[in-house]
Amino acid sequence: MADDPLPVVGQPEAGPAGSALTDIAEEVVRFPGGGVAILRSDALFHWAQKSSMWPLTFGLACCAIEMMATFAGRFDLDRFGIFLRPTPRQSDVMIIAGTVTIKMAPRIRTLYDQMAHPKWVISMGSCANSGDHYRNVYSVVPGVDHVIPVDIYVAGCPPTPEALLEGIFALQRKIMEGDRAGA
Repeated sequence: MADDPLPVVGQPEAGPAGSALTDIAEEVVRFPGGGVAILRSDALFHWAQKSSMWPLTFGLACCAIEMMATFAGRFDLDRFGIFLRPTPRQSDVMIIAGTVTIKMAPRIRTLYDQMAHPKWVISMGSCANSGDHYRNVYSVVPGVDHVIPVDIYVAGCPPTPEALLEGIFALQRKIMEGDRAGA
C-alpha cells in the first residue's frame, strides 16, 4: 500500500494495461500539471503503430459482412485507434475477408504493393485461409498466403466479430513485440 503512487489532481486514472504510454516507459517522472516519460525510441514507434492501425476496406465474400459488423457501432474499433481507409496508400493493415479467386489475386497483390511500409495482413475466414469449401475448384486460390504474406489468421466460417477483434489484438501484440511484417 505504501508503494502505491499518489494520484495527481486533474490527471485521469490509468486505462487498461498496455494502452497508456506509461505502461511501456522505462521511467515516468510526474509533477503537478504534467510529467516526463523516458523510453526507447523503438518502443515508442511500436506503441504508435499498435495504437493507430488503419485497415484497408477490402471484402471479397460473406466474411466481409462480419468485418463490417466488427467496424460498426456495437464493437466500436475507433476507441482502439483503428480507422478504415478507402485507399491502400493510407493503409497499413489489409484484412482479406473471403474467398480469393485467381482473377482477384493480381488485384490483391497490386493493392498490397501500393501500401506503405510497414504493412500487415490479416486473413479472415476459412476461405481466405485455405480455400475451405472451394479449395478444389479450379478458380480458387488455396489460401491468400499464396499471393501475399499473411501475419495473422482468423479461423471460422464466417468468423464472428469477436474472433476478428481477437485477431486484431493478436496483431497489436505482434507489433509491440517488434516482429516484422510478413514474418
